[in-house]
Amino acid sequence: MATRSSYADADAVGGSDATPGSDAALSAELFRDAVEQAPSALLIVDADGRIVLANAEALAVFGYGRDELVGRSVELLVPTRFAGDHVYSRDGYFMKPQPRPMGHSRDLYATRKDGSEFPVEIGLHLIDPGGHRMVLAAVVDITERIRLQQTLETAVQDKSTLLNEVYHRVKNNLQVIVSMLNLQAASSEDARLREALNESVDRVRAMVLTHQLLYERNDDSRVATIDLGEYLGRLTQQLLSAYRAKGNDVGLTLTQPEERVRLDLDRSIPCGLVVNELVTNAFKHAFPGGRRRGEVAVTLDGAAADEIVLSVADDGIGLPPGFDFENTRSLGLQLVPLLVDQLLGDLTIGTAPGAHFTVRFPRRPLRRSSP
Repeated sequence: MATRSSYADADAVGGSDATPGSDAALSAELFRDAVEQAPSALLIVDADGRIVLANAEALAVFGYGRDELVGRSVELLVPTRFAGDHVYSRDGYFMKPQPRPMGHSRDLYATRKDGSEFPVEIGLHLIDPGGHRMVLAAVVDITERIRLQQTLETAVQDKSTLLNEVYHRVKNNLQVIVSMLNLQAASSEDARLREALNESVDRVRAMVLTHQLLYERNDDSRVATIDLGEYLGRLTQQLLSAYRAKGNDVGLTLTQPEERVRLDLDRSIPCGLVVNELVTNAFKHAFPGGRRRGEVAVTLDGAAADEIVLSVADDGIGLPPGFDFENTRSLGLQLVPLLVDQLLGDLTIGTAPGAHFTVRFPRRPLRRSSP
C-alpha cells in the first residue's frame, strides 16, 4: 500500500489544512488508499491539467514510474495529434463540469511511455477536496474488448457468407430437379403423368423461392425468418404466370398488411406449400366445364400479436357435399392437413360462395402439448 509520501501534491487531494490524526486527515488517507487499490487506472488531474495522483494500475497501464508521471501534464498520455483538442476539451470540462460515464463518448486513444497507442474508455467526475477543483478520471484499456468484438463480427460475417452459399447451392440443386421434372413431363405422352409432374414442379419452385429470398436478403439480424408477405407475393405471381401460360384466365390476388409479417424458416416452406396446393386446387377444380374466368384471393392477416391468419378463397362452384380431406383423391389436398400440422396451426373450411380455406397458426413456433 502506498503511503502519503508516495504522492507529489498529495496534500492537495486530502486538503492541505488537514491536521494529522484528525477526521479530515483520516478521510484523505482512506481516499488515497481506495484510489491506489482500485482495479481500474485512476488519475486525479488539477485545473491546470497537471497529474496530481496516479494509482498503481494507471502506472502499469501507461508504463511510467510514479515520479515520471505525477506532476506532469495529462497531455503526456494523449496522442500528439489529439493533444491540442484535449487541452480545449479539458478547459471546457472545468468550465461546465458534469459526470461522464464510461462508453458515452467518441472513440478515444491514449499513449503509453513507449509511444504505442491504445483505445480507451474514460469516465470523468469532478471532485473538490479542500476547495481545489480536480477531475477524477477512470481509464480503461479496451484493446482486448475491441479485438474480441472484431473477432465476433468476423465470425458473424463468415457465418452469413456460409449461409448464403448454402441457400444458393440448395436453390441451384432444386432448380436442377425442376429442370429434370420438366424434361420428364415434356417427354411423356400420358396427360395425367404430365399434370402430376407439373404439379410437383410447382411444389419444388415454392421451396426454391424460400432459399432465393434468404440468399437475396441483406438483413443478417433475422437470419432464421423471412418476410412472409414478400414470399407469398412472389409465389402467387409464380403460380399465376404458370396457369396463364396454359390459357387459364382466372385472376389471382394477394392482400397483405402494410406491416411486415415475419415467419421462422422452419415453417416458411410448409406455409408456401399450403398456399401452392390450395391455389392450384382452385385453378384446377373451382371453374369446370370450360369456365375460364373467376377469381382466387389469398389473404394474409398479421394484425393479432400472437397468431397469423392465412386464407385462400375462390368464387367458383365450391366444394362437393361431404368434402373430407382424408377421402379426397387429390394428392395436393391430402397434403394440406399435414402441412398445416407442420405450421402448428388449425384449418377451417367455408363454402359460401365458392371454397374458402382459413389457416390460423402461432406467430412464433410453439410445441404442441403432449396428449
